[in-house]
Amino acid sequence: MIIARNEEQLMALSKEIIKDYKVDCRLLAIDLSESNAPEKVFNWCNENSFDVNILVNNAGYGLSGNFLNYDIASYQNMMQVNMTTPLSLILKFIPTLKKHPKAYILNIASAAAYQAVPGLSIYAATKSFVFSMSRGIRYELRETPISVTVVNPGATDTNFANRADIKSDKAIRAAEKLNMDASVVAKMAVEGMYAGKAEVVTGFINKLGAFLTVILPKSILEKGAGSLYGV
Repeated sequence: MIIARNEEQLMALSKEIIKDYKVDCRLLAIDLSESNAPEKVFNWCNENSFDVNILVNNAGYGLSGNFLNYDIASYQNMMQVNMTTPLSLILKFIPTLKKHPKAYILNIASAAAYQAVPGLSIYAATKSFVFSMSRGIRYELRETPISVTVVNPGATDTNFANRADIKSDKAIRAAEKLNMDASVVAKMAVEGMYAGKAEVVTGFINKLGAFLTVILPKSILEKGAGSLYGV
């Protein structure tokens, strides 16, 4: 099952999956920023008798630039997609997941989850939420069949920069140098999930960055990020 907003892209991906892997692939086109989206997803799965044993919360996007560039509605939509929808889906699907001998929740956060990121302030905060939530509920579910893994990727070759409207040439150039192929990141995420890891940081540079957020003063990290994103 694949779920996203763009039906045309979902149909193309579904055909590719069916062709390459010889499996059934169902799709649901839905805007996950809608408050009732989790309920619709859950009902769709039940109506089709899908026996869910893996839940992947991968949808998300950012808004870049000065904090005052956006209104509250824009932030609320992003927070719904990045935080509230994944939380709601987890709550709805846990009873189903518990019925299996082994089940998995895979949440995609970001390398930005480890620090405040001026220029991506609210996006980074949403990913800190996903990171902390994932670690916390993993511990709470430790005596159930459900394993929770959170993935913190850095720059990845997706449409993130365009959707976030990143205008800083410095940030764009840095991302181009460090970009990881999305398929490589996905493979690392899935392998980490099946291995039962609590946390996956993709790539050496991102692991180094995560380590530096522990040892460097927050003011230095924030100044560096602000300089990168031009705020």
